[in-house]
Amino acid sequence: MKILFDHGTPAPLRHALTGHVASVSHELNWHKLDNGELLDAAEPLFDLLITTDKNIKHQQNLSGRRLGILVLPTTSWPVIQKHLPLVSETVNSMQPGEYRELAFPPKP
Repeated sequence: MKILFDHGTPAPLRHALTGHVASVSHELNWHKLDNGELLDAAEPLFDLLITTDKNIKHQQNLSGRRLGILVLPTTSWPVIQKHLPLVSETVNSMQPGEYRELAFPPKP
């Protein structure tokens, strides 16, 4: 799966998503694109966008898109790192055009 990380998604996550090719919007000089422009640019080239922007579903019309969108609950790499199995499992189960917001279970 070809994955694009939005500007808030920690780049080290790319190494944890084995079997996928991940690119970072900043590396493509897409970090200045607004969400609509980013979605339009990404859709023909990527299968999944991983973002931390919880407002994307309210700001953009996502219906009819082929690009899957996964929203992480935080930009914090140390927090995400503690939940890598859940993130990886979710990425592996994403379908084209699917939108999901991931929630990390509370600490026991």
